[in-house]
Amino acid sequence: MKVAILGAGESGVGAALLAAQQGVEVWVSDKGKIADSFKKELEQNRLPYEEGEHTWEKIAQADLVIKSPGIPDKVPLIQQLLAKGIPVISEIEWASRYTNTPIIGITGSNGKTTTTTLLFHLLAQAGKDVAMAGNVGKSFARQLTESQKELYVLELSSFQLDGIDHFKPWLALLLNITPDHLDRYDYQLEKYIQSKFRITKNQGQGDQFIYFGADPNIESHRELIPENVEELVIGEEMMQGKTILANQESFDLSTTRLRGKHNALNALFAVHAAQACGVTAPQIRAALERFHPVAHRLESVATIDGVEYINDSKATNVDAVFYALQAMDKPIVWVVGGVDKGNDYDPLWPLVQEKVKAIVCLGLDNKKIIEKFGSLGIPISETDSAAKAVQESRQLSKTGEVVLLSPACASFDLFKNYIDRGDQFREAVLHWESE
Repeated sequence: MKVAILGAGESGVGAALLAAQQGVEVWVSDKGKIADSFKKELEQNRLPYEEGEHTWEKIAQADLVIKSPGIPDKVPLIQQLLAKGIPVISEIEWASRYTNTPIIGITGSNGKTTTTTLLFHLLAQAGKDVAMAGNVGKSFARQLTESQKELYVLELSSFQLDGIDHFKPWLALLLNITPDHLDRYDYQLEKYIQSKFRITKNQGQGDQFIYFGADPNIESHRELIPENVEELVIGEEMMQGKTILANQESFDLSTTRLRGKHNALNALFAVHAAQACGVTAPQIRAALERFHPVAHRLESVATIDGVEYINDSKATNVDAVFYALQAMDKPIVWVVGGVDKGNDYDPLWPLVQEKVKAIVCLGLDNKKIIEKFGSLGIPISETDSAAKAVQESRQLSKTGEVVLLSPACASFDLFKNYIDRGDQFREAVLHWESE
């Protein structure tokens, strides 16, 4: 068997390592430059590769192609492979063929990483032999090369789900569906919804599908749920203030680091999944107290002169920012902006009007934000670096308020990615704190 792998990032190199471990002949091809760390791994394991191009003659010899989730199906190379009858799958699909271990798969437009890391934390704290992989941390394939666990928790993007064939999680969690990545789906929300529902398409008897029943894009597509799957509907009535209810047990989030309604919802999914895995209510309560939220997701960086600085750089769409603003109970200096993804800011208007006292734009083109919120009569500043944004926020805020980086936009105008943006924001805050 010959396998060609397109893309030499974490998923591609992980897939290559697993293929080599299984005695499969591998060819790795990356059209860009391969990071030094991944190149070193390929060379140490004597895995042949190319960078800067895709050589059709070599790729077309493959019996199977595994592609990076970042490569759209519509690019000419993928279309040529499919026309030739060569299957093209994702690394998630590839890895799933080499384990019979139960898998918990988690997807949604927002909250995937928090829910995945929280569930992993609940299971690990309860002593379960569990690993976390997928769109967070190590690739699934790499995890399988290192050890076989009794349970896997996978964060799954729509891009990863697009490349599955037989992949079947024992528990599938669908948190929500709001417009995102529509450029990948011909700007058709329906195609994006169909992609998200692929997480449950292979489930059957003995499997469980947990989803948020109040999400209209989920509720209107329930016909996509396989007949024999056990359904568990997460409802808004399960959230009562800062208390969540799961299977006749209550869990108080007021003493945890999980803030806001959206994190209460994330916790509901994680707690129900943990209960399905046999974790007891006392174990869950103890673990919730010890959980630290993921970086760049409502991450409290520091409180300086009575002002709290929060890094929510991962909020790259309007829906995520809505949740962040909703979670704040103090006046907000809102740091927003970047590469606009066709945002409709209308849903944010009531929250901005109610809670935001000043706006600091962090981007090269802030015209749309200024036009939308300029009529509120609050101060609006423009900055082109995280350091300047923090400095401006410092001038605009006072004791008892919060500076919230929640951009609603992609980061590529000024930063490498949302992580770089959040890291620079954090560094600027902590540098000022140490002065």
